[in-house]
Amino acid sequence: MAFITANWNPLGDAFYRKTELYQLSWKLRDGFKDSLVAAAPYGGPIAFLREPLRQSPSSRPQLEIYSSSGVSIASFPWKSGSVVQIGWTVTDELLCIQEDGTVLIYDLFGSFKRHFSMGQDVVNSQVLEAKVFHSPYGTGIAIVTGASRFTLATNIDDLKLRRLPEVPGLHGSPSCWVVLTQDRQTKVLLANGPEIFVLDTTSCTSVTPPGLGPYNSILHMSVSFSYKYLAILTDGGLLWTGSSNLQDKLSEVDTKMRSQPKQMLWCRRPRAQQPSVVLVWDRLLLVVGLCNDTIQFSVEDQCVCVGELDGVRIISPSSHELLQEVPLVCQDIFKIASMAPGALLLEAHREYEKCSQKADEYLREIKEQNMLVEAVQQCVEAAGHEYDTDTQKALLRAASFGKCFLTDLSPREFVNICRELRVLNAVRDPEVGLPLTHTQFKQMTLPVLIDRLVYRQYYPLVMEVCRYLKVPDFQGVSRVLKHWASCKVQQKDLSDEDIARAVCMKVGDSPGVSYSHIAAKAYECGRTELAIKLLDFEARSGEQVPLLLKMKRSQLALSKAVESGDTDLVYTVVTYLKNQMNRGDFFMTLRNQPVALSLYRQFCKHEEQETLKDLYNQDDDHQELANYYIAASYREKRLDTRLSLLQRAVDEYNKAKNEFAVKATEDQIRLLRFQKKLDDDKALGLLGMSLQKTMESLLEVGLHKETDQLYREFKVPDKRYWWLKLKSLAEKEEWEELEKFSRSKKSPIGYLVFVEVCMKKHNKAEAKKYVVKVSPEQKVKAHLAVGDLEGAADAAIERRNQSEMGTVLARCSASDRLLIEKLNRAKSSVAKK
Repeated sequence: MAFITANWNPLGDAFYRKTELYQLSWKLRDGFKDSLVAAAPYGGPIAFLREPLRQSPSSRPQLEIYSSSGVSIASFPWKSGSVVQIGWTVTDELLCIQEDGTVLIYDLFGSFKRHFSMGQDVVNSQVLEAKVFHSPYGTGIAIVTGASRFTLATNIDDLKLRRLPEVPGLHGSPSCWVVLTQDRQTKVLLANGPEIFVLDTTSCTSVTPPGLGPYNSILHMSVSFSYKYLAILTDGGLLWTGSSNLQDKLSEVDTKMRSQPKQMLWCRRPRAQQPSVVLVWDRLLLVVGLCNDTIQFSVEDQCVCVGELDGVRIISPSSHELLQEVPLVCQDIFKIASMAPGALLLEAHREYEKCSQKADEYLREIKEQNMLVEAVQQCVEAAGHEYDTDTQKALLRAASFGKCFLTDLSPREFVNICRELRVLNAVRDPEVGLPLTHTQFKQMTLPVLIDRLVYRQYYPLVMEVCRYLKVPDFQGVSRVLKHWASCKVQQKDLSDEDIARAVCMKVGDSPGVSYSHIAAKAYECGRTELAIKLLDFEARSGEQVPLLLKMKRSQLALSKAVESGDTDLVYTVVTYLKNQMNRGDFFMTLRNQPVALSLYRQFCKHEEQETLKDLYNQDDDHQELANYYIAASYREKRLDTRLSLLQRAVDEYNKAKNEFAVKATEDQIRLLRFQKKLDDDKALGLLGMSLQKTMESLLEVGLHKETDQLYREFKVPDKRYWWLKLKSLAEKEEWEELEKFSRSKKSPIGYLVFVEVCMKKHNKAEAKKYVVKVSPEQKVKAHLAVGDLEGAADAAIERRNQSEMGTVLARCSASDRLLIEKLNRAKSSVAKK
């Protein structure tokens, strides 16, 4: 155990250690000299901009991006303006802030994404200093200009610039300043000589940290990773620490250093025993604890420090190290002569591997204290905090050994830490270069780690991670495949056919992967043919069609929409085509798609009548065009326009060789003219009525002559004419006229109807006049209609019809005994024969 604690340094009651993460493989000329350096937190990438103020066209500054292990990711000459500061966003995008206030954003691979400006005022006064900070709202930028004014953007993805109030007496840059995020507000804390100010959106307030000793000026300020704590270094070498709201003091330590440090950062882990502040000078790295103790590390080369959730990363030209407080559980297990349960269990397992009986003694000691569960938990927890894989294995084997003697301990925590460490060890590999601690991993969460690996295009690794941790497909493998395919389509050295085949083979029918999304990426890269090939694999037409329209492949989009059978989708495409094409091309396109044409006609019938006419004209569809004129005529109020439309319909029906329709339309024209003439003479309001309704109206007012004229001119069938006249005369109870009419000629509708209409008007006497004219087969019904049972019986017996006799019998009452007997004898007689 001695070698594990060899690099531990005491600080108060706690220990600090420096763990080497990587021996860096990069080849840096002159180290970090004359360079802007930015490293992303959570083991993120490192960016260098060498000689950012150099503007010579023959020798431009070089922007280089490396992984945390020193593997080169991107490098390119800087061709834009002078850069004041660089920094990383929470999504590992590089921000380059120029003197004129322009912020350029690059992805991890050095590809330009977008830019924005910090405002016109900044352009005029230039940027003196800038800081990139992270808050709950995202990545923010704060700048101070040549006019000594501060401008804030708390979230670059939702840009809202805020210009802060003036600081009294400030000329140029303040001596030092930091950005604070408190109570959902972003503020600037700055020092101007001996004075300290807090700037928010509305005010500039002078503040005094509680208990801060005498000083002439402030050299440096630093806020903790969580923005909860603040450190202030004075020109007298006093380091004051307290809460960032300047309400509470934690400590005040004399560093005995009077010069300004290059960097000052907090080194504080969650549940820290002894938080500290790290100060960096040219040849010294000083760790100052709140307990007045310090640790000094000599620095051979210029280094850059990066604050982390649970420590500080130290990046030098040759190595990458992590400085952090040793977790309490690790101290308990590895401290010399420790009697903690975890330490005893670790020793018991070592003795067990040596086949020594001391293993039993250590186990008995743990069991006697009833601390075996705690011992297992300590070993499991400590394994998560260790970076060295051999130490992890030793601790996990000890935990597994202790579990063998427990029957009710859940294995979940042990299994989880084993899985998580396996993943962490994989991403810590120098080829990947993500030196995450277990604490950072739990804060970051697995989905974010997967996103980062996908973003860095470590597709095989991240797919194995997803399968190993059993991440649901739509969150894991499918999402990875989608990103892989989106990058694959950007490879310019492969043909469209090869890429489409590779994507299809790899993606297949994976749930959650949309080929239309991949095709959209291909189209954005200018590979339209590849996008079309990929869309052929998309099963959902609703996803295919919008992209095809976007690509101006309207014919193909229309074909896909028709094949889908989705009428709404077809209407969407047709509407798009109508707005994009001229009328002639639009109609020609629809002619090649009968289904779409039919649907569009249906739409036009309800919404665009004039377009419908143009469609029929385009197709020389005389039949439908005539139908259109007929329908249009009924919507017209003026007679001359209506007649004109009907005449056009006649012409079109003639072209269509529809003789029946021609005759019917011509009849309608004659009827309208007849109605108009009568309306002019009699004011009957007949215009627009049907032929039958017109005749009924004429009969109602007694215009029999005009009715007969219509009967003859329009060759109204006799049966219809007799029905109309019969009902009209009966309704008006003109019985004499009715009798004359019945004698005019033989009734084509028979005489039973005369009987029925008379009885409907309760005129039995009139009805009996027509009973004798009724045909024999209807005579029984006629007699029954007028209530003549005797006549009905005689007619039935005469016809020797048993059914009719039965009908009459059903109408007889008990008082008709003789008639009943007569009918029964007749029925019997008919039955015998």
